[in-house]
Amino acid sequence: MITTRIPARLDRLPWARWHWLILIGLGSVWILDGLEVTIVGAVGSRIVEEGSGLGITEGQVGIAASVYVTGACLGALFFGQLTERYGRKKIFLLTLGVYLVATVFTAFSFNITWFLVCRFFTGFGIGGEYAAINSAIDEMVPARLRGRIALIINGSYWLGAAAGAALAYPLLNPEVLPEDIGWRVLFGLGGLMGFIILFVRRMVPESPRWLVVHGREEEAERVVGAIEEEIRSETHRPTLPPAEGELVLEQRTTTTLRELAVTIVHTYPRRTVLGLSLFAGQAFLYNAVFFTQALVLTAFFGVPSATAPLFIVPLALGNFLGPVLLGPLFDSLGRKPMISSTYILSGLLLVGTGVLFQNGALTATTLTLCWCAVFFVASAGASAAYLTVSEIFPMETRPQAIALFYAVGTALGGILGPTLFASLVESGEVSHIAFGYYLGAGLMIAAGIVELLIGVEAARRSLEDIAAPLSERKIAPFPPPGPVAEAKRATADDSGGTD
Repeated sequence: MITTRIPARLDRLPWARWHWLILIGLGSVWILDGLEVTIVGAVGSRIVEEGSGLGITEGQVGIAASVYVTGACLGALFFGQLTERYGRKKIFLLTLGVYLVATVFTAFSFNITWFLVCRFFTGFGIGGEYAAINSAIDEMVPARLRGRIALIINGSYWLGAAAGAALAYPLLNPEVLPEDIGWRVLFGLGGLMGFIILFVRRMVPESPRWLVVHGREEEAERVVGAIEEEIRSETHRPTLPPAEGELVLEQRTTTTLRELAVTIVHTYPRRTVLGLSLFAGQAFLYNAVFFTQALVLTAFFGVPSATAPLFIVPLALGNFLGPVLLGPLFDSLGRKPMISSTYILSGLLLVGTGVLFQNGALTATTLTLCWCAVFFVASAGASAAYLTVSEIFPMETRPQAIALFYAVGTALGGILGPTLFASLVESGEVSHIAFGYYLGAGLMIAAGIVELLIGVEAARRSLEDIAAPLSERKIAPFPPPGPVAEAKRATADDSGGTD
């Protein structure tokens, strides 16, 4: 058993260059994910053509998207448990390596089987990233800024989407590269970006919170001491604000699946319902629309396959600006009002888009503008879903909880969504596409209502205050001697926060 102030010391730090290293080194994974999803969406209309060297069908494009998401779900579950056992750093280096190899191998696909296997393992690596990265970021960013920083990092997915679309336009142009080469170069560039990020990420330290719980308090002290010294030097402050609040922890080596099950089913059942609702709503909406966006534009508006990626750029920028501009409100106004309002409003906007689309009132440009409005709002809420499940469960279960909710919620919305929408596009019926929009909107609105009813207000609060660590031991100061004191101590040890 040890007493530590490390969480309080991290939360009271002023923003400095060290935090930028965390933001860039860890947050860049979402750029890769956005790049991957957008590349597949952009090349979807190219790889179905005869001269692509792959020649798959529109339905198989949807299957490939679902295979990617399946890999991401399984990767999250597999690496989520390893993240708690072996630490955040080892796993976020390993998962990036898996992504890097798989995405490069995708460039060498010559049949549907090879393509699907590579898409699975690309998703497997990316899914593992979600648990390790979200855990590390939330555990090292000061509590007062955690909301806006988490939203910006998760929103950076859309920088990758914009980059993928911008790269796809010239590379998919047959006058620049042959039809069977351009899309392969796109996947190769994704691998190159992964290698650069791997180099930067090696400089990011292990989470001090994880270190101190797992019996490595001396290493945790060295890491936090080095951070404090660097910030004092940078800010020219001889002293830093006082660290208020200490924890008494019983160190452990791992967290069992039984402890995880008890935490999410018995201790925090309402938080479990909340996390599943937020993830399922945003996963269906995003995966359904973005994996098939190019197919909708080409099939219903006659947009050439080489031009379709350009329509993703404004859409991606709108998605990025939403978390950036609305993010500070998640810290000032609070999580509950902002998450509920962004989910419900984005759902209502999507209903309006579906009505206009069904009545033939939209062009390719105006449909893209409607999507921009929907996803400007939805992106902030969707980013907050990852923040929510990272905040509202104890530290020892954080990566497993992120993995579980990502896997289950994304499986419900992300595997079904692309396959369903691809079949709706193949039907050629405008009413079928509109139905898909209404379904996605309904799930978003329902999730927003769940947040409004049972959401947890976590703004500007320490992670340990939102959910007490499983290893925390509350020991009464100066207890009187005798059996009464022992009974009180036992009661304190067995107590824990619930819904």
